[in-house]
Amino acid sequence: MKKYICIAALLSCVIANAQQSSGSNIEEVAIQGRKKIKQERAEFKRHGQSVETLSEEELNRNNPAAIEQTLSTMSGLQVDKRTNFGGQRLVVRGYGNDQKFNNWGVKAYWNNMPLTNAEGITILDDLDFAYVNNVEVIKGPAATMYGGGVGGVVRFYTRPDFTKGITVSENVLVGAFKTFQSRTQLNVADENYSVNAAYGHLETDGYRPNGSGLKNFFNVNGTVKLGKNDQLSFFGSQAYSYEHTSGQISYDDYYAGIDNGNPAYIRKNSGTKIKSTRVGLSNSVNILPNLRNYTTIFYYNGNTESISAGAYGVSSAPNVGLRSTFTLKNEFKDFENRLDFGAEIQNSMSTASSYRFTGSITNPLETTGISGATYFKYNNNQATYFAIDYLTYKPWGLTLLAGVSANKTNYDRKDLYALPGLIAGKKDQSFGKQYETAYTPHFALQKEWKHQIFNLSYSEGYNAPTASSSFINYTNTANNDLQAERAKMVDFSVHGLLLDTKLDYQVSLFRIDYSNKLTQLTIPNSNNQTYWANTGSQKNSGLEVSIGYLYKNDNSFLNRIAPFVNLSYYDAKYKDFKTRLLGGEQTYDHKTVVGVPRNKYAVGLDLYTKPGFYLVNTYNYLGNVYTDFANTNLVKGFGLLNSKLGYKKTFGKFDVDAYIMGNNLTNQINYTFLFLGNSINDSDTGNGYPKGLATDLNPGPNKSYFFYGLNLKYRL
Repeated sequence: MKKYICIAALLSCVIANAQQSSGSNIEEVAIQGRKKIKQERAEFKRHGQSVETLSEEELNRNNPAAIEQTLSTMSGLQVDKRTNFGGQRLVVRGYGNDQKFNNWGVKAYWNNMPLTNAEGITILDDLDFAYVNNVEVIKGPAATMYGGGVGGVVRFYTRPDFTKGITVSENVLVGAFKTFQSRTQLNVADENYSVNAAYGHLETDGYRPNGSGLKNFFNVNGTVKLGKNDQLSFFGSQAYSYEHTSGQISYDDYYAGIDNGNPAYIRKNSGTKIKSTRVGLSNSVNILPNLRNYTTIFYYNGNTESISAGAYGVSSAPNVGLRSTFTLKNEFKDFENRLDFGAEIQNSMSTASSYRFTGSITNPLETTGISGATYFKYNNNQATYFAIDYLTYKPWGLTLLAGVSANKTNYDRKDLYALPGLIAGKKDQSFGKQYETAYTPHFALQKEWKHQIFNLSYSEGYNAPTASSSFINYTNTANNDLQAERAKMVDFSVHGLLLDTKLDYQVSLFRIDYSNKLTQLTIPNSNNQTYWANTGSQKNSGLEVSIGYLYKNDNSFLNRIAPFVNLSYYDAKYKDFKTRLLGGEQTYDHKTVVGVPRNKYAVGLDLYTKPGFYLVNTYNYLGNVYTDFANTNLVKGFGLLNSKLGYKKTFGKFDVDAYIMGNNLTNQINYTFLFLGNSINDSDTGNGYPKGLATDLNPGPNKSYFFYGLNLKYRL
């Protein structure tokens, strides 16, 4: 892989020194291809590394609430989930899959508001993905612009619709697993404002035992143009999510297509309830003719109640902060200079309690008592300060990007059960931890030539341990030896248009070196107590290819054909990687990284007719993966075929879209979530399996299933 990146670098240098070319400004290109391409090319230029986007059309290939099915069609991105519509885990370029719960190491945003809190954790259960109309994925370390996170960044957007008038819409979906989904939406707009309000409802019995779910969302989103160069945007949401958890099953049951759930979870009626509020207010304004500012202040609070196989937990997690970016532009002769600088600051003042279960079968919710419980008050802070400069030599279409960020993280935890005399013999688990300021640079050389954009970049990432992993319960001390993960990436990417801009492609060669890899380890002779440690290095190399084409002929019965192919090829290996298992030190040098397939690809073919009938087809394949560091347990890959047949037409003031949607049409055995690395060999007390038998898989539906939908929009 090093050889190929060096070749790519030489090619980039040759192109960078090419003769002057005209028409290199991509904003002036009249693109005749897919809708998403104009934005994707603009973001590719702005970030100076591989970026892919999804427009509303791509997001509606399937049920938008099943965001994992749509996002996983991208090259370089995989989305796992533990429940029907929750417990999502974002995996970018093979990073982010070694967590049992939530997301860590891959950052997420909604509009300009971080979904990732001050501790670096991202929860996606309480997001209304049916309200999203645009997604942007920055692949690999992007800490220079976005702060902590070594895997990458996923940004969800609800963009305003300035189409003049009032529109009312109603979307309804019913089908498999007694699923009912609806969304009622109102949009009021003029040339100077756009306001949208929506109520969404989703309920299902689920495809697994004890797998039901219920979600309710109320969202408000709007933008008001206060002047020619001044606009105010706001977003507010109130959400309720209740996802039942069925638990993991054994490998034998999985391959046999048997899913009776996990009794250790089902017996307790396990699940997660979240009631949340999210508010954001943004202002974009020209302070001077060449100086613009975009500032967002945001607030979030999620009240969570969860029951798992091992514990009952309750938490309240308010998170507040701001993100502000200044853009200064100057032109002189043949040069253009743009400087982006700003800050993102967050504070979380959360409380969390946990009560351990005894594992009793006759009394499933019996706890070990107050002495084994925890009740913590956290004060977590995260801050990122960044500056990125773009210097462009316009006659050559050549841009040099150079940037750096400073990232700070600190935690302070107070043990509310450690008051004198409250619990006899209780040790105080209060602690404070501050990680050293981490500086993450980003450099890129970018060249435009005949609708092609060549980009050679180097970027670094930073991922601080969470507050809970920064403390060792067994020794009752802060984990002072723990260091933040770091990542260094070299990426050569080309984004281009061919065949009169009807064919778009993106090709990326990359190498990411992760150091200070964070892993949860078991303490020998401690009754399975764990702690976190830096276990070594990980090297992820890969090739990603995305190709799409759009054929249009308004006079033909088959007036639009849109095929695409997205391919990911990975070589992910450990280096100087050691853990402690079975009471001894184990070395896994040159072993394949757990959960990362050698290959992953998605193929699509969309057909649209002049009368309004359409057929959307997607085949998504995920290759074989290892679950253990020693590479002794190989889990077979699978491919899922989904199709959507519909009729879409406008009748006067009405827009109608009726469809039938089929998933897993070839009846493939598949999984939605795997326990990996030191999380494997899960075996909860009372799970109904023989003692010591691993239960590490969450299966997906292994038979085809169908949904039926009707979308109506009326323009007043």
